[in-house]
Amino acid sequence: MLSVRNLKAGYIRGAPVLKGLDLDLACGDCVALMGRNGMGKTTFVKALMGVLPEISGSIGFLDQEIVGLAPYQISNAGIAYVPQGREIFPDFTVEQNLTMGRIGKPKQQNESFEFIYEYFPILAERHKQLGGTMSGGQQQQLAIARALVGRPDLLLLDEPSEGIQPSIVQELATILRRIVEQEKMTVIVVEQNLNLVRRLAHHVRFIENGLIKSGVAVDEINKNPAIISRYLSV
Repeated sequence: MLSVRNLKAGYIRGAPVLKGLDLDLACGDCVALMGRNGMGKTTFVKALMGVLPEISGSIGFLDQEIVGLAPYQISNAGIAYVPQGREIFPDFTVEQNLTMGRIGKPKQQNESFEFIYEYFPILAERHKQLGGTMSGGQQQQLAIARALVGRPDLLLLDEPSEGIQPSIVQELATILRRIVEQEKMTVIVVEQNLNLVRRLAHHVRFIENGLIKSGVAVDEINKNPAIISRYLSV
């Protein structure tokens, strides 16, 4: 599904944040990318989407090299991105936000939103409500739903628990796990919230100084708390 080799990426020429990162991901995997602030987690998902000015190396996605493609081409190839901070359209209704997720995807233009509403019933109830008037948790559901309407093969989530109360984080993790299992979705989630990671991910990869340094099955987090201390403690 995804094969990343010697990925270097950053914001200024000659100063890469990612310094030769390698990662393999199989279809249906859900991987949490964890590490301290500034280690390159968000830079990595932005590099996958092609939105950084400096990217080199190889990103093979479904047997296609995507380094050098424009972000809209990467999106149309089957990768969807939910950025940190959600970035919904606050002056658009829920339904209009979902419609924006289908731009450039003609196969989904006439498909109803019913499969989205089955996962996120609150969005069905509030389909005419302006996105900017919804709670943080509801906006996060909308941002994820907007990404899903294009039927991506790979979903990238950047800090989906940010600014959301713990009970809603648990609900969101349960919904996402259901989506992973029922839609055969492959997911990379950048996340610091261990409760969400435990509920959602199959594996954890730890990033440090722009490189993947270690990886464990999510069950190992409970058995080996030292690894959390090693890569997450300040």
